[in-house]
Amino acid sequence: MLNRRRFLNGAAVLGSAAAAQLQLPAWARTGAANNMYGISALSGTEFHLRADRSKSIIDGKSGRAITINGQLPAPLLRWREGDDVTLHLSNGLDEDTSIHWHGILLPPEMDGVPGLSGFAGVKPGETFTYRFPLKQAGTYWYHSHSGLQEQSGHYGPIIIEPKDADPVQYDREYVIVLSDWTFENPNRLFAKLKKHSENYNFQKRTLVDFFRDAGNDGFGDALSERAMWGRMRMDPADIADVTGATYTYLINGHGPGDNWTGLFSPGERVRLRIINASAMTIFNFRLPELPMSVVQADGLNVKPVETDELQIGVAETYDVIVHPHQDKAFTIMAESIDRSGYARAILTPRMGMVAAVPPLRERPTLTMRDMAMSHGSHGGGHEPEASMHEQHARMDHSGHNMNTDDRATSSSASPHGDHNSISGHDKHDSANMTGGMSAAQEHNHPTGPGVVGLAETPSDRLNEPGLGLENQPHRVLTYADLSALDMNPDMHDPERELELHLTGNMERYMWSFDGKKFSEVEDAITFHEGERLRLTLVNDTMMSHPIHLHGMFFDVVKQAHHDHTKARKHTIIVKPGEKLSVDVTADAVGDWAFHCHLLYHMMAGMMQVVSVKPRAHHQDHQMDHSGHEMHQDSAS
Repeated sequence: MLNRRRFLNGAAVLGSAAAAQLQLPAWARTGAANNMYGISALSGTEFHLRADRSKSIIDGKSGRAITINGQLPAPLLRWREGDDVTLHLSNGLDEDTSIHWHGILLPPEMDGVPGLSGFAGVKPGETFTYRFPLKQAGTYWYHSHSGLQEQSGHYGPIIIEPKDADPVQYDREYVIVLSDWTFENPNRLFAKLKKHSENYNFQKRTLVDFFRDAGNDGFGDALSERAMWGRMRMDPADIADVTGATYTYLINGHGPGDNWTGLFSPGERVRLRIINASAMTIFNFRLPELPMSVVQADGLNVKPVETDELQIGVAETYDVIVHPHQDKAFTIMAESIDRSGYARAILTPRMGMVAAVPPLRERPTLTMRDMAMSHGSHGGGHEPEASMHEQHARMDHSGHNMNTDDRATSSSASPHGDHNSISGHDKHDSANMTGGMSAAQEHNHPTGPGVVGLAETPSDRLNEPGLGLENQPHRVLTYADLSALDMNPDMHDPERELELHLTGNMERYMWSFDGKKFSEVEDAITFHEGERLRLTLVNDTMMSHPIHLHGMFFDVVKQAHHDHTKARKHTIIVKPGEKLSVDVTADAVGDWAFHCHLLYHMMAGMMQVVSVKPRAHHQDHQMDHSGHEMHQDSAS
């Protein structure tokens, strides 16, 4: 029986839901309104965007967000390759703001990073105009690069239509923006991480876990293993810094309770443009019972590869084609990497149909392999616990390697680990031996309180799925599965190699490159215009880091020699204990940000500047150096 109270309560719920719908851009609304055909997105060549604080409603709960044009997520910008676009950003906030066009190739002064290339940010009450040509097509996104605004909702999707025929055929498309939302003040959240990094880790191992391990491995080994992690001031459950303890995970601005819905007709090819716009969350993405064909990575076409699940790092994008033939609904499942929560949506032929939501899988834990302390293992799984005594010995050796005097004896020590020419010899291949193991790793970088743990034998893990997905009964995408659809634009061998270490201290929440947080760095990383170089990243930490280079794409180096269809990306996850290489053509003169795209890691110091010097500067430098050598010769 419907009484007045129930009617008012129902009206309030409906009103709340309607208000939530009205706050969403058309493409993100649930049901028929989000059909990409005929709905409004901001398209054309000139755009007016305004940043404000607005009320937001997530799963029926009210909060305050930073919005663009009053929307969370921000409007979809639909561009066309070859056009010149003009975007006016007005700041209605009481603090500076900005927009970084993630993955877009543009002049450095238009990249939107305050403090770089003459861009100072947009002051309150002011308007800044971005202008740049569109040199590419694909799926991208945009977000604030000011403070922690990205955490508060300052992000939105971009689609650039190709000027020529699209090689990807589809009947319908949806943008799927993944994100993490907190009702906490992001500044307070960051302060809590700095004070106690495990504030949000409610999945630590318990006494029950200890007795279970003791039953499986023996009391002594279990106790020894606990003591070992304790000495490292780490916990194997440290998979994510910020978890479902504070986050509500979103798809297109909808929490799991909202259940965003996309429609399809059986037999259609549906293109999902997946964007991870989270501040801190790496997602495992799948549609149970519905295979996905990956056709694009980070906006660039790849050879189609079919999979059942993929891990998508913060700031990465994947375009996939799904081809549902059945008259049934499918759940879109995006599980956080630590399994503390999920975002979910539904793909269905009709409104009102339901699909089962799979339960969260068992939480993953770190092992010695993630610390690069194991040996003799091969890609595709975590190190078994059997070799614990050997691991103890290797840990002690690692501690010895941290001795400053040992580092000083290295003959190859140089700023940023810059190596000599590698032409004719692939150092990456020699370092990353077949089978996933490396030679002993040198550490020619500062250590100290900001660096806990050094990867002694980092390994090539490109052919492994993301952390925690090693033993799934279905197919999981790896970076090694990706190949560019077209030949790489630059097929030259790299002329030199640059090695950078990802370093940090989880307990003190200090993150850095080469042992120096950004505030301590004095010199930019120098690239020279036109050069081809190999950037090798070594992850000395126990966390996965999505690393992003502004202004340029990098080509992911697999073990195959002379591969001219390397997958090209703007962001790549570097797994714990991993050593991977990418080739970069320095074709964009200027200063560019280079950082971990986990927002609080970047804010804590895992950021650097890459400065691409003009060719003339490089030549002058070489001439000066040559003159110096001549002087030495004559003096001798």
